[in-house]
Amino acid sequence: MSVVLEEMSDLAVSKNEATNRLAQELKDSGVLADLFARIDAGDVDLSGDGGLIPALVKTTLERGLTAEMDSHLGYSHSDREGKAANGRKNSRNGSYTKTVDSQVGPIEIQVPRDREGEFTPRLVPKGSRRLGGLDDMIISLYAGGMTVREIQWHLETTLGTELSAQTISNITDAVLDAVLEWQKRPLDEFYPVMYLDAIRIKVKDGGHVRNKAAYLAMGVDMEGVKHILGIWVQNTEGASFWASVCTNLANRGVKDVLIVCCDGLTGLPEAVEATWPDSMVQTCVVHLIRASMRFVSYKDRKAATKALKPVYEAVDADAALAALEEFERSELGQRNPATVATWRSAWDRFTPFLQFPPMLRRVIYTTNSIESLNYQLRKVTKNRGQFPTDEAAVKLLWLAICNIEDKRAAQRLKDKGKKKGEIRNAPGKLFQGGKVTNWKQALAQLAVAYPDRVNKYL
Repeated sequence: MSVVLEEMSDLAVSKNEATNRLAQELKDSGVLADLFARIDAGDVDLSGDGGLIPALVKTTLERGLTAEMDSHLGYSHSDREGKAANGRKNSRNGSYTKTVDSQVGPIEIQVPRDREGEFTPRLVPKGSRRLGGLDDMIISLYAGGMTVREIQWHLETTLGTELSAQTISNITDAVLDAVLEWQKRPLDEFYPVMYLDAIRIKVKDGGHVRNKAAYLAMGVDMEGVKHILGIWVQNTEGASFWASVCTNLANRGVKDVLIVCCDGLTGLPEAVEATWPDSMVQTCVVHLIRASMRFVSYKDRKAATKALKPVYEAVDADAALAALEEFERSELGQRNPATVATWRSAWDRFTPFLQFPPMLRRVIYTTNSIESLNYQLRKVTKNRGQFPTDEAAVKLLWLAICNIEDKRAAQRLKDKGKKKGEIRNAPGKLFQGGKVTNWKQALAQLAVAYPDRVNKYL
C-alpha cells in the first residue's frame, strides 16, 4: 500500500508542477495582463455567481462534452464533408440545460444531444447532478469530523450548493465497498510487533444507545512501517471476541507475530496463544502505570510514579521484583497497597519485555504508536452524539485514518529532498505508512532474540 501511495504522490507532484509551469508561462507571456488589470479594478470576480472560475469550469465542461459528441458522431460540428462521408442518419439535435453542483458552486451547462438519443456523455453522466470533485470534498469534510448537517450548511453558505442530508449521507456511504475491501485485504505473513488498543464510541443498537469499543490492530512489518490491519466494533471484550479477531487476521494471511503489545485486554493472551502459539503478549507499561495510579492520592502521584520507575527500568525481572518489593516496604507503598497489587496481578504480562535490550524495549513497552492515532480519531468522533450502526462507525474511522495518512504523506512529500536539519522536528507517527523510530536497531535485536523466526523473512 505504501508503494501505491508513493506512486500516487509522485503523479500528483508531476501534475502540480505542470500546472504551475503553465500558469507561469501564461503570466510571463503577458496574456493575463489585461485579466489581472480587470481583477484589480473590480470588474471581474474570481468566484461566486458570475465569477471567472465557475465560468472557466463551465467552458471547459461544455468543450469536453462537444468533443465527446464529435467522437460519438465521427465528425465535428463544422465538418460538412465528414458528415456527408459518414453516411449516418444520426446527427446533432441541439442541447439541453443542466445544472450541476461543483466545488466552485452550481454551474449551468449546455449538454449536446443527438437525434437518435444514443449519446451518453462520460464527463457529466446522465442523471448526475454533481461533479466528482464535490463528492471528494464532502467525503473529506466527513472524514475531518463534520456531521452530515454541518456539511449541508457548509456547502450552502460557502458554495451556494443545496444538497439534502440524505444525498450527503448517500455520498459518504459510497465508500462502504472500499471499507469492506480494506477489511478483507490480504496481509503479510509475519509482523514482528502488533499493537492493539480501543476507543469508546456510542452506537444505536436495538432502540438503545450503547457504549461500545472500536478496536484497532496496528502491525509493524519488516521494514518498520506501521499498518492498520483492521477495525472491529464490539459491546464488550473477552476471549471469544479476541479469538475471532485473531482468526480473522490469520485467515487473511498472518502466520506469525513475535510480540503483541496491549493494555491488558481480557482474553487476549489466550486468543493470541491459540492462534500463534509462539507469540508473546506484552502489557503496555504506560497503561499499567496509569492503572496503578488510580488508587494514589493526587499529592502522592508524582512521588509514586518516580518511586516505581526502577521497576520498569530494571535490568531484568529479578531486579524489577526487588524494586517493587522495596516500594512495597516504603512509607509510600504502605499507604497505597492497591498500587502494588495492580503491578503484581499484571506481573506475568509485564516482565517479558525486560529480557530485551533498551532499543527494543522502546518499541514494545507501550502502545503509544496506536494511541497517537486514537487521539486523532477521538477528535473526529467527538462531534458525533451517536452512530446509527456499527458499519457507520467503521466507515467514519476508516475515512479518518485515510485523511490522517493523506496529511502526513503530504508532509513527507514536502520534506523530500530537504536536508536533515530543514525537516520539521515532529516525526510522522500518527498514520499507517509511518515508520517506527530506530527500527533498524530494534529489528537487529529481534533477529538475535528470535533468529529462526526473523531471519527467514529478512
